[in-house]
Amino acid sequence: MDIGIAHPHALPVDAAPMGLAAADRAPLVDPFGRTISYLRVSVTDRCDFRCVYCMAEEMTFLPKVELLTLEELDRLCTAFIRHGVRKLRLTGGEPLVRRNVMSLFRSLSRHLRSGALEELTLTTNGSQLSRFAHELADLGIRRVNVSLDTLDPDRFAAITRWGKFDKVMAGIRAAQAAGLAVKINAVALKGVNDGELDRMLAWCGEEGLDMTLIEVMPMGDIGGEDRLDQYLPLSQVRRDLSERWTLTDIPYKSGGPARYVRVEETGRMLGFITPLTHNFCESCNRVRVTCTGQLYMCLGQDDHADLRAALRAADEDGPLDAAIAEAIGRKPKGHDFVIDRDNTGPAVARHMSVTGG
Repeated sequence: MDIGIAHPHALPVDAAPMGLAAADRAPLVDPFGRTISYLRVSVTDRCDFRCVYCMAEEMTFLPKVELLTLEELDRLCTAFIRHGVRKLRLTGGEPLVRRNVMSLFRSLSRHLRSGALEELTLTTNGSQLSRFAHELADLGIRRVNVSLDTLDPDRFAAITRWGKFDKVMAGIRAAQAAGLAVKINAVALKGVNDGELDRMLAWCGEEGLDMTLIEVMPMGDIGGEDRLDQYLPLSQVRRDLSERWTLTDIPYKSGGPARYVRVEETGRMLGFITPLTHNFCESCNRVRVTCTGQLYMCLGQDDHADLRAALRAADEDGPLDAAIAEAIGRKPKGHDFVIDRDNTGPAVARHMSVTGG
């Protein structure tokens, strides 16, 4: 049973960051000279939504015994921070549905206070933000990404299957009230929300929110849906939006894969994540760890390293550090995502909810 971080071997929340001396912080550099400074960790594969581009409605989730404990997740994240990771994002599934997950945020926030970590944040569907927004802000989280693909309640219900639109809107308001910067992540879906993206951009401007558009990624079986039917190239979306909005390229980098423009009429930023029409591999500075402790050096490839075995091999971190270093040494140059009439199925079998979005 998950009991959180408060156990005899865990660091107390106000402890000094053990093992993070400058001499120990050997950076992680891949074979192509890219320094790994950004880690995304899925804390659960479970979600209270069933979005049509992400998973099938009837899902078989991992047995809880296979998941890393919250204590193990803390130890794993700390190892990466020791080796130069400066930005840490917790994801899912829906991270805030994991039991006692706030104890993990509380423990990891010590790295913000020490200066070892630049940013601790999360991606959420917003369903639980009303409950947790103020505590997240109190712990030093400064921004959150909220996945929201439509402002139409009926369309929202169709896309998410199980989601409650009003609950997500209340979560966004709670985050804003807590002082969190909110960025909206929207997956562009052909024939679903393509006629609404202009309205969403205007709404984000009115609400003081930045927005990022994302192309459909060919990951996991989604229950008979045809990904090519869903796929909407963002090059086309940008052309369409440019008919109304003045979009100026800017050099801003959030640490993730998005390329940003400034929407001159609103002053807000709009990002484009385009793994298919224009991949972002050449500057990739990130890796992902699943909720079972599998390290994926590339979102779009299946090669991975078993960090759970390394974590459980010893109480000290030697085996874990060695496993991380070995895996980074084989990070590929780029992903294998392709989508066309000959490639409509998943490029990789695992779902995004397992890998960590």
